[in-house]
Amino acid sequence: MALSRSLDRVFRASVLLKGLDGALEVIGGVIFLLVTPNRLQGIVHTLTQHELSQDPRDFIARHLVRSAGGLSHGTTVYAAIYLLSHGFAKVVLVAAVLREHLWAYPAMMALLLGFIVYQLYRLSVSFTVGLALLTVFDVFVVGLTWREYQDKRHPHGSVAPST
Repeated sequence: MALSRSLDRVFRASVLLKGLDGALEVIGGVIFLLVTPNRLQGIVHTLTQHELSQDPRDFIARHLVRSAGGLSHGTTVYAAIYLLSHGFAKVVLVAAVLREHLWAYPAMMALLLGFIVYQLYRLSVSFTVGLALLTVFDVFVVGLTWREYQDKRHPHGSVAPST
């Protein structure tokens, strides 16, 4: 029983993290829609200037500057649509799962499985530790979501229909 309650808490925390991730994606998508590529480049330059003056080889700062330098109107619109659609879907499904709507559990698993397939493809093209960790986390959340879904469909003490 204690393990079950612990897993329930881990599930809620994991789903909340997915919801936070979705909210941040929505915010990022709105920023990409509202801020021009030149302005984004200026912001990145301002934010990385101090770090690059101390360490011109700083990997993250150099990567941010290089990425911002490649932004165009088309790439920011694509990024905005990508972030808004993924973020909105996550936020809606997380809210529904936290309200224990049964339809949301399979929908959340399907969404995360879609992300996992895409992430595995990306990992096969270019491996990054961050993407690998995100993929492992998504697999973990799918497993917990499946467990919770089964628990909600067949509460303790009730008999599952036989097939």
